[in-house]
Amino acid sequence: MSLTRFDEANDIVILENPAPIVTSTWSTNDNNLDTNFTSSVQSASLVSSTGSMQFYIDAYNAVSTSTAAQVQYSLAYGHRHGSGSPDFTNDTGSFGFSATRVNYNQYRQLVFQDETQFFTFGTHTPDSIYVINVNRANYKQRLSAGTLDLHISGANIDQPAQSLLKLTDDSVSRGATANNPNYVGTNLGGYYNVVSGSVGIMSGSTINQKGGSSSYGHFYPHAGLIILNGDMFKGEASGSTGDKTNRYSWPRTNPGLAENNDLNHISMYEAISSSNHFIIDTEEDVNSQFYFVRAKNSQFNYTNNPSFTSGSSRGTILFSSMRMNPKVFITTVGLYNDQNDLLAVAKLSQPIAKDFTKEALIRVKLDF
Repeated sequence: MSLTRFDEANDIVILENPAPIVTSTWSTNDNNLDTNFTSSVQSASLVSSTGSMQFYIDAYNAVSTSTAAQVQYSLAYGHRHGSGSPDFTNDTGSFGFSATRVNYNQYRQLVFQDETQFFTFGTHTPDSIYVINVNRANYKQRLSAGTLDLHISGANIDQPAQSLLKLTDDSVSRGATANNPNYVGTNLGGYYNVVSGSVGIMSGSTINQKGGSSSYGHFYPHAGLIILNGDMFKGEASGSTGDKTNRYSWPRTNPGLAENNDLNHISMYEAISSSNHFIIDTEEDVNSQFYFVRAKNSQFNYTNNPSFTSGSSRGTILFSSMRMNPKVFITTVGLYNDQNDLLAVAKLSQPIAKDFTKEALIRVKLDF
């Protein structure tokens, strides 16, 4: 076997800071997740205060019984006092220990690694949050900043047909680039504000789009999370009907369970799914190295095929036509380290003829 060392100055090219490769997040490879489905099996778990659907609802790309069905994202509601879901037990001292409280504490610990800190958006600290958790199997290195385009419809809660909230992240407005993401903060690898707008550009001139104090939420690209400010999606009570302005998640009740079971996360899921518009892309940085393999006229003119030489007479060429001017074909290039360990193999699309009168230049590209 013939090995030749690379000239690092002339034979190896390393691309630094390549542009990320961006693709759709959804498993159907469609840009927009315009149709959502739920699972009847998960819905059945609502009969218990500890059932999975008390904690979150899974959104599928197809009917859950279909072989093509995959979870695209999960949606949860969290409340720091446990409001919005039934207590796990009716024992003394168990008030407020419920699915929504568990959710709030779980994401608080994940984001802040602190069980005493509260979620704050702008200068406003709500008691509740909504969490959209994109299925980890659906995205690569991270979700792509500036591609979030989430619509939330008020149609299911008697809002007028034109009542459609359009949310995005503020990365483009912040001047974020691939080399300088310019995150708002560093939690979970960095995050952006969720604001009214589209394709990373917010509407207006301030992120605090409600009462001058609060944004709609935070977007965490590396963690695949969108955490929304619960107070941005409910109206204040007014008379017998209530003020439904900005109330995109009207609380529901389930007569099959005890009180305090608003199922806010299901209402929010319906507000998202009925809008038929949820776009978010995924991206990854692909580092590339190019190796230029140079086969000079005097090199690589003999085959490694064991049938080429005699087994009894070591080194004896069996075929006279291969003795003076052999003709071989290059089919494979192997890359080795200094210990002669094979690290990578490149297969040529078609064999390259090689003899003492020919030279070859083969470019090998490694992506990782």
